[in-house]
Amino acid sequence: QTAKGNITIELYGADAPLTVDNFLTLAKRGFYKGLNFHRVVPAFVVQDGDPRGDGRGGPGYDIRDELDRRRYVRGTVGMALDGPNTGGSQYFIALGTEPHLDGHYTAFARVTAGDAVLDQIVQWDGIDNIVPLLRVVTP
Repeated sequence: QTAKGNITIELYGADAPLTVDNFLTLAKRGFYKGLNFHRVVPAFVVQDGDPRGDGRGGPGYDIRDELDRRRYVRGTVGMALDGPNTGGSQYFIALGTEPHLDGHYTAFARVTAGDAVLDQIVQWDGIDNIVPLLRVVTP
């Protein structure tokens, strides 16, 4: 939930179970509430999840990478890193096709609604909240 509108994502629990569990745990605890998009690079990414706001903050721990074959196309949500196995709370949403990210960052979700909101986000726009709405999908 943002002032510019809502963005809905679908999580890839089967591909990135540790990352998805970490993201949901932080969201349920209200970790993301009131944070800002501290990094916005037009036609590349919007990034959130840093409580310090300078690109160096996190939850106080790191999680391991869960690299897969998913491609970074518009709407792919990835775990931001500062080197191998340094994920935590910062995530980014790709604003275009970014093949140089493929296989280097854990892709753990994709945008399913609110795509137009992504283009309205500017640096320091706030996150009102991240609200997990769990839905079970059977194959």
